[in-house]
Amino acid sequence: MTTNTRLPGGLIARLAETALVAAPFRLADGARLESYFDEYRLAADPELLRDTATALATLVPGDAQLLAGIELGGVPLVVALSAATGLPAVFLRRQPKGYGSRRQIEGAPFTGRRTVLVDDVVRSGAQLLAMARILRMAGAPVSDALCVLERPLGGRALLAEHRVTLHSLLTETDLPTGKQEAE
Repeated sequence: MTTNTRLPGGLIARLAETALVAAPFRLADGARLESYFDEYRLAADPELLRDTATALATLVPGDAQLLAGIELGGVPLVVALSAATGLPAVFLRRQPKGYGSRRQIEGAPFTGRRTVLVDDVVRSGAQLLAMARILRMAGAPVSDALCVLERPLGGRALLAEHRVTLHSLLTETDLPTGKQEAE
C-alpha cells in the first residue's frame, strides 16, 4: 500500500473496509472485476461520507464557483462536498429528464461559473468528459474534476487531452494489498 499523506489517518482503511466489496462485478462495458468500489456503501455511512467530503474539499481549486455531481454516484458526494465547502451545486443527468423540467442540469445557476465535476470512480474518463462537454455547451467553464477513486485505465490522460485536470482522492495503489482490482 502506498502512503497517501493527504488523507486523515484511517480514512483509506475505512473506505476500503466499507466500500470495497470482494465479489464478482460486471461493468457496463461487459468487463468483469473480482472486487469493486460500492459508492452506495460510502454514501450510506454519514460519518464516512462527511470525512470523505472533507478530504475531497482540499482538492477543490481555489477559484471554483460551482460543483457538479454526476448521477448517480456523484450526487451524494457533491451534496456533502457542497456542505463542506460552501459552494453551490448542480446535478447532471446522463440524459435530459423525459418529463417535468426536461433538464439535464438541475440545481444552482451555472452559466459563466467555474465548475468542478465530481464523481465516485474514474476509469476511462469518458463519462466525465461527456459531462464536461454538456456543461461547457451550456455555458459553464469546466477545467477540473474530482473523484474518490481513480483506476489506471486512461481517464486522466483522456481528460487532460480535453483540458480537464483530474484530482483523485485515492488511486488503486493507495488501497490495501489485495484490493487493487476495486472498481
